[in-house]
Amino acid sequence: MTLPYRTFDDHIRLAIRLTPNGGRDDVDGVELNGNGEAHLKVRVSDVPEKGKANKALIAFLAKRIGIAKSTITLVSGDTARQKILRIDGDPEDLKVRLEKLTA
Repeated sequence: MTLPYRTFDDHIRLAIRLTPNGGRDDVDGVELNGNGEAHLKVRVSDVPEKGKANKALIAFLAKRIGIAKSTITLVSGDTARQKILRIDGDPEDLKVRLEKLTA
């Protein structure tokens, strides 16, 4: 299975496909895009206005994987559905947390 993240020395970059205004905050699994790249499908109930959905995404992921919101930053995709998040921390620990999230 292709993983939706890449590991680096001090962080992980996580590919997301966000569905704002999705009725609830939840993870809908891992999916491949047209290029064969994996991304984590996430929905949030917030609307995509003035960054509300992006903030909700960061808060939701931080809570679900048990890390501080301040360790997650949006690298790309501010106004797009496809996003890249940088999650600072020990990559091995973060991999375990993300695998529990996608299981």
